[in-house]
Parts: sequence; structure tokens; C-alpha cells
Amino acid sequence: MAEDDEGRLRPTGWRVPALLVVAGALLGVLVTNALPALPLLPWSAIPTLLLLALAEGFTAGRTRRRIRHEPGTEPIQPLSAARLVALAKASALFASLALGFFAGMALTVSDMLVLPTHREVFLTALFTALSAGLLLAAALYLEYCCRVPEDDDRGDEPPAAR
Repeated sequence: MAEDDEGRLRPTGWRVPALLVVAGALLGVLVTNALPALPLLPWSAIPTLLLLALAEGFTAGRTRRRIRHEPGTEPIQPLSAARLVALAKASALFASLALGFFAGMALTVSDMLVLPTHREVFLTALFTALSAGLLLAAALYLEYCCRVPEDDDRGDEPPAAR
């Protein structure tokens, strides 16, 4: 039985993203503490991550309808679904690492918010971490939507179309 599961792609569990969040947070704390003076973070990562999250969430909804063969949708090609799963897995791993890194940076400077530079770094890091969290949620949702439903979920469809 173990040989059959070797070549299968498994859903992203909670352990790997959680481990990456912790590793990213440690890295964020180490980098922030190692710098003698904090440079200002670019705010452009926030809308970029938000747009990626929005695009993956929108794609997830459309993909779910196509995989379930809902009326008015054309079936999705298996290779396209596999590519979307690869995108979702890569996005989930990146978003976990970014979430941890920027949360670690925000946590490190949170005790020195009286300084204007630290306050700006804190806010940028905090909102970037939140954006990465939304991307992580959208990526996991996209991965979930790419699952092929069980036969019971496709109810009234004739057996030949399955």
C-alpha cells in the first residue's frame, strides 16, 4: 500500500506551513537584530501580495465550478488543474515564509515604536505579514478547489460523463 502512495501528490498539511512561519519569524528577528540601522521597507509588497491573493481566490472559485462540472462551465483539462495545484503549493510555501519573516520583523521593532523609522517599519511589516496571510489562505483554498470530487458529489450526472 505504501508503494501506491509514493507517487501521489498529497495536500498541504498544517505542519510544513507552520514550520516555515516559525523559521521565517526567526529569520526576521535575526535579520532585524543584525542590522545596525533599520532601512525603510518598501510598501509595494502589500498590494502585490493582496493582488496575488485576490487572483488565486478568484481562480479557486472558477476552478471548483469547472471541476464539479457545474452548468455553464467547460471541464478543466487535467494538466491545467495540475499546474494550478503546483501554483497553490508554491504560493502556500512562499506565503508561509513571508508571513513569518515580516511578523518577526514587526515583533522585533514593536517595543521601539516611539522612533518614526521603527513605527514605519512596524506598520509596513505588519501589513505585509497580513497580506501574506491572505495569500496563504487563498493558496490553500485553491489547492482545496483542485481536488476531484468523490462520485457522490457529482450526483445526477450520467455514469458515462464521469
